[in-house]
Amino acid sequence: MNISDYLEQELTSPVTTIAELEEQVKSAINHQLAAICVPPLMVKNSRKLIGNANIKLATVIAFPYGYSAIEAKLAEVVLAIVDGADELNMVINLVALKNNDWQYLAKEINSILPVLRNKQKLIKVILEINMMTMEEIITCCDLYGAAGVDFIQLSTGISGEPVAKENITLVRKHLAENVGIKVTSGKLTGMEAQWFINAGATRLGCSNTNELVNVYSKG
Repeated sequence: MNISDYLEQELTSPVTTIAELEEQVKSAINHQLAAICVPPLMVKNSRKLIGNANIKLATVIAFPYGYSAIEAKLAEVVLAIVDGADELNMVINLVALKNNDWQYLAKEINSILPVLRNKQKLIKVILEINMMTMEEIITCCDLYGAAGVDFIQLSTGISGEPVAKENITLVRKHLAENVGIKVTSGKLTGMEAQWFINAGATRLGCSNTNELVNVYSKG
């Protein structure tokens, strides 16, 4: 297994500097990571730094709370695409979810997906799974699996709370097979990374991808 194929470098701190961006993009390219996720303001610079390298450029939409209006999310999506993003990591409207407004959530994803598909971009729908009931998790799997999203991301990662293995297993059980699962954590050990992959994760977002690549390269 090539761990780099699973890794997405998370560089979404509100105090990210250009120097950090340049360092992390260079590292991500050298390690041939799957993707690097940067703040929206840094997408254009990141696109220039990545050039033709074989790594996906991701950014966040409505981060971190997700309760922006659909029109606002669409505006963020369009700008991110114009600036050069390949993958859009969008936080769903958690207020709508907690009020059982599934019609609104369906309208949200069905408004945004055509824009992305027209430009051949990928979407990760971000939940906050630790704030959700089992019924809400399963309903999200049904809704976003049927919509045809590319990934469900199980958290924004900002709370620092780990995603329980049983929740990854639950999502994998109820989610369409062709939809990936992204688990986000501040830092991951090699054991944790393997644990998440074994549970069904297909993308791991963290800030210490260098360490993980080195751990796996040593066997």
